[in-house]
Order: sequence, then C-alpha cells, then structure tokens
Amino acid sequence: MKKYCLFLFLLCTQFVFAQRQHTVSGYIKDAYSGETLIGATLTVQGKTKGISSNQYGFYSITLDSGQYNFVISSVGYLPQNIAVYLAADTVMNISMVSGASLQQEVIVTSRKRDNNVKTAQMGKISLPIEQIKQIPAFLGEVDLLKVVQLLPGIRNAGEGSAGIYVRGGGPDQNLIMLDDAVVYNTGHLFGFFSIFNSDAIKNVSLIKGGMPAQYGGRLSSVLDISMKEGNNQQFQTEGGIGLIASRFSIQGPIKKDRSSFIVSARRTYVDAIAKPFISKESQFYGSGYYFYDLNAKLNYKFSEKDRLYLSGYFGRDVFDFVNGRQSLDVNIPWGNATGTLRWNHVFNKKLFANTTAVYNDYNF
Repeated sequence: MKKYCLFLFLLCTQFVFAQRQHTVSGYIKDAYSGETLIGATLTVQGKTKGISSNQYGFYSITLDSGQYNFVISSVGYLPQNIAVYLAADTVMNISMVSGASLQQEVIVTSRKRDNNVKTAQMGKISLPIEQIKQIPAFLGEVDLLKVVQLLPGIRNAGEGSAGIYVRGGGPDQNLIMLDDAVVYNTGHLFGFFSIFNSDAIKNVSLIKGGMPAQYGGRLSSVLDISMKEGNNQQFQTEGGIGLIASRFSIQGPIKKDRSSFIVSARRTYVDAIAKPFISKESQFYGSGYYFYDLNAKLNYKFSEKDRLYLSGYFGRDVFDFVNGRQSLDVNIPWGNATGTLRWNHVFNKKLFANTTAVYNDYNF
C-alpha cells in the first residue's frame, strides 16, 4: 500500500511539474533607431495565443513549459520567427527590421475581419506615422487630424477644419492627448492645420467606443498621440520645406542604447510671403500672422525595469495688427504648452506600471 501511494505521489508531482507555466516578457523595438513599437503582435505558431505590445512597447505572455515558435509582426516591418524553449521565466527584447529598405515588392497587409470582436479593446484604430505620411498632404503639411477624418464613423467639422465629429458627437466631446497631456487647442490658422508636427509623432490611436478607465469618461472618442523617443543608435536629422511652413528635427543618442532625445520645430512664413504684397502706404502695413510648434523629448533607461521619459510641447499662433493712421499696434498670441514626466517600472513578468506627472497650459 505504501509503495502504491508513493507511486501516485511521484506521478502527480511529475504531472504538476509538466504543467508548470512560465512568462516571456520584454520590449519590441526598431532595430535601426531603438524606438519602441506600439501594437506589435507576438503570436505562438500552432496555438491560439498571442499578445500585442502596449503603448510603451512592453509585452508579456504566459505559457506552459515546452518548445515554441514565436512569430513577431508589425506594420512596415519584416516578420520574425524565433524558436524558444521555455523552461523558466525569460526576458526577451526583440528588435525588428524595417521592410521598406530591404524589399522592392508591394505587400498589402490587413487584419482579420473578426479582430474587432476578439480583442479586449474594441473600437480602437492604431495608425503608425509611416501609414499617415503615405496619404497626400495639403500644401505639403502632413495633418494627423485630416487623416483621422478619413476613417469610418468620423467626419470633419467643416471644410478645411481640423475638428472631428465621431459618431454624431461634437468636437468638444473628444479627448485629445499628446503623451498623456490633454491638448485643448488642436488647430492652427483657426482650424485649417493641426498643431501636431508629423516629424515628432510615432503613433496615433483612436478609440471610438468603450474607452478604458484610464482616460476617464468621454462621450465621443479618445485620440491618443505618442511622440517619438529619439534614435538611441545614431544621430539623425530630417526636415521639409512646404508652401506655407518649414520644419526641422534632430534626434540621437545621449548615451547609446540607454538614453536619447528628439527636438522638432515647425514655423509658417505666411507673414513673410504676404509682406511684399502690402504697400507701405496701406494702413495694414506691418500686420501679419504666423504660427510655430516646438516638440522635445528625452528618455533614460536606468535598467531593464526602470525607464524615465520627459516630453514637452510648445506652440503659438501670433496675430499682429498694425494701423499706422491710428497709432494702433496689437499683438495677440494664443496656443498650448504641455509637459509630461513619466516613469515606467516593471514589477515582475506580469505587472507593468506607468506613473505620469502632467503640466498643461492653454493661453488664449
């Protein structure tokens, strides 16, 4: 009898050990710039399990012990296959290579039609900046809000306006955030252009219904915009000259693989273009209008479990009105200023936390 009980005990112990679960977690990044990828998908080949990286590129998935083949994919990147034997909790950071520079053929990708009812977050659309920049731009300026207006269930607030109506709601019923900071004024030139400089933006997420509790209560939608973190591998500059505005950005590592920064600026020169057409005898000589934006962000990785982000935005519309006959000189600026300090901490393989301090100022 004792031998029989001992045999059952050993058999149950082996069965429990065989079913032991382990967790694979880490960050999914761009191999060239080190930018974390939002919404990258990791699926287990031959299984029905999978996971997507969160807003900070972090993922975590728990599986039974054994041999697995992970398939990692993201829009604009070459898919990867990684074979893993899972015998203990594992930290695995994944670097993905952009597919644009390595292949010439056109690849059309899409999601399953039932993806919107199988995922935990419903009514959410994620738009990487690479997709947004492929859409023709008005006067050379890539406008995020104009692109969002092309999505189903959304219409513009009027011809040329940057406001959006989502499923019948008004423009003031949308929550628009830039790196967790609320943006109250989203348009330049009375709504013809949005304040978001595409050179500084990494991803745009639109939630049209069932907004998570972290955003609070909103009637229509949440538009969550994330800024780039900066290239932590090498210095990189880019810019552009448009019909009404020019932009310039620089990014690079402060300490390679650990800290990086990005600074991006944009200014219109409508005032400079219009000035030659206003005669000196005119009572409006010296009057003008222009707007500008400044985005900046830096981050520092203290360890694999702790990361610090500091980002800010400052933008202004400036209207100058000069009437020489009446000795009138009026300067009217208005715009937003935001600042965000975020701390990411990984407590364990399954628990990820983000603490945010936000500064917000709207001056009109």
